[in-house]
Amino acid sequence: MKDKRIISIPDAPKAVGPYSQGVALKQLVFFSGQIAIDPTVGKMIDGDVTAQTKQVLKNIDNLLKSEGMTAENVVKTTVFITDMSKFGEVNAEYGSYFSYLPPARSCVEVSALPLGALVEIEVIASK
Repeated sequence: MKDKRIISIPDAPKAVGPYSQGVALKQLVFFSGQIAIDPTVGKMIDGDVTAQTKQVLKNIDNLLKSEGMTAENVVKTTVFITDMSKFGEVNAEYGSYFSYLPPARSCVEVSALPLGALVEIEVIASK
């Protein structure tokens, strides 16, 4: 597909499997789910769901910046959490990041996430 472009930047965690950090297709950019990996060391951060959510959003922000975008460009997110009772904590950080014209969102509880993560967020953005 000639309009498909793979996104790979050093300021976001490297893929831990056979996938790309993101894929741009014309005006849409699909970013893979981000977990709380610190890209400077390549390991999960220590911390609770709030700390992990902050790191996830930082990773997302770096990916968006690499494409000349901000949180305002995000049109859809999917949030995966391992404990729905922690939704309020995740939502507080999420709401701070997406404070202006928040995107459409789905949130689901899952039994486990890669590397023991507590939260994972994927985004779709439009240029």
